[in-house]
Amino acid sequence: MDYQTEDIRNVAFAGHAGAGKTMLVEKILAHAGAIKAPGVIEKGTTVSDWDDLEKKHGHSLSSSLAGFDYRNTHINLLDTPGYPDFIGAALSVLPAVETVGVVINAQRGVESASRRMMSWAQSQNQCRMVVINHIDNDQADLEAIYQEVREAFGDECLAVNLPSSGSEKVIDCFFKAEGESAFSSAESSHTAIVDQAVEVDEELMEIYLDQGEVSAEQLHDAFEQAMREGHLVPVCFVSAHTGVGVPELLDFI
Repeated sequence: MDYQTEDIRNVAFAGHAGAGKTMLVEKILAHAGAIKAPGVIEKGTTVSDWDDLEKKHGHSLSSSLAGFDYRNTHINLLDTPGYPDFIGAALSVLPAVETVGVVINAQRGVESASRRMMSWAQSQNQCRMVVINHIDNDQADLEAIYQEVREAFGDECLAVNLPSSGSEKVIDCFFKAEGESAFSSAESSHTAIVDQAVEVDEELMEIYLDQGEVSAEQLHDAFEQAMREGHLVPVCFVSAHTGVGVPELLDFI
């Protein structure tokens, strides 16, 4: 298909080694129908780690590109290496994207490479998002990780979805804001998003103050503007293992 510029998304997944970036890409590609089934790192069948050395060592050594179509949008997704020795290979491709998604291992929390990638993207005035992965891990304290992300990267980091109890699904906080989450609430998270986004649009703020609410459609442009200005950093919860949260993540790419 032929796409106009506004229908193309260029996104890089960055973060520390072991965050699960490569397997997250696999789940996304499978969900979008670009591949029949996710590959397996141990078998050397992932799209991103195609090099013989990457298959041998079981992790990314260089950045790789996966392009696919999803809901009338063409997405170019970059999977970057996370080990400190290969940080240059990750940083070198970030200027090619509009959005840097920093992937966090829910069990390990915010690590050094994640901090560096977030700092670099912020200094370049790029859109940023945080992807908290491995939410299916029983050892992960998801509420504590979310608070750690906000302490590390700022209060502008706001959840656009929340894990349910047991992490069997994610609860939308942007469109519907309904359902019982493992911590906090969809309603309060939705209010926080609206409060943050309307600050960049005076006209929308007036509507919000007068009516007490704005629709998701009204909020869309202000949300994107807030992301571009670094005023809002969406946080998504996913599991690259079970696929929970992957469709919702794609909605924000």
